[in-house]
Amino acid sequence: MSTHRPVVLSFSGHDPSGGAGVQADIETLVSHQCHSASVITALTEQDTRNVKKLIPQSPENIISQANTILADLTVNAIKIGLIGHHETVYAIHEILKTHPHIPVILDPVLAAGGGTELSNDHLITEIVELLLPCTTVLTPNSEEARRLIGLDDLEECGLELLAQGCEYVLITGTHESTPAVSNQLFYDNQIWETYTWDRLPHSYHGSGCTLATSIAALMAHGLEPIQAVMEAQEYTWNSLNDAYRPGNGQFIPNRLFWMEDES
Repeated sequence: MSTHRPVVLSFSGHDPSGGAGVQADIETLVSHQCHSASVITALTEQDTRNVKKLIPQSPENIISQANTILADLTVNAIKIGLIGHHETVYAIHEILKTHPHIPVILDPVLAAGGGTELSNDHLITEIVELLLPCTTVLTPNSEEARRLIGLDDLEECGLELLAQGCEYVLITGTHESTPAVSNQLFYDNQIWETYTWDRLPHSYHGSGCTLATSIAALMAHGLEPIQAVMEAQEYTWNSLNDAYRPGNGQFIPNRLFWMEDES
């Protein structure tokens, strides 16, 4: 029997702890019955508490790996996670501009969950100028949205991110001091929808990767962005609700919770 699995190409960092980065992407894509193709943007030394070292990969290798994959596979969506260096932005932009028909989901990872800085002003400037105009769905948390735009008000941030070229912007509210989590979707120069989720009790490693990759997977299956954003939030919340703690730091989303439900 032939099984069609849409392909998602993920530009992500490698997380040796298995909680975030390309490992999170693969688990999420498997959960959505997608085929996972990946290009590693950076190696890291990290655990479930924090990132200790970031080792960017060469732009030449990133471009050549991506071109080889794109020449062989029909890629249905591209997901971008950890970038880590401004030269990596140039490499990814080189790929995106030659494949403008593929939807792009960008999770702008600017800092580790444990607080380690993973970006600088130069990198942020290049993301805004080169990648946002190529982005279909941008998924910053509230802190990342403020850093990308330099404003404090989240509504102003969302509208300005649209003005920079993104088609859709989903700003997540887990970092805000609110009883429930409020995620805001911006589209068509307005707040299109606000989603409210019960706030879960722990700190999680890889939640942003999970959300962005879930959106990419659902869009690869043909869902429109608004529907994909809605369903991806539900999948991500369920994976967080069933999270586990394999180390001494943050909890890890159980992206395969659906397997246990069926057992």
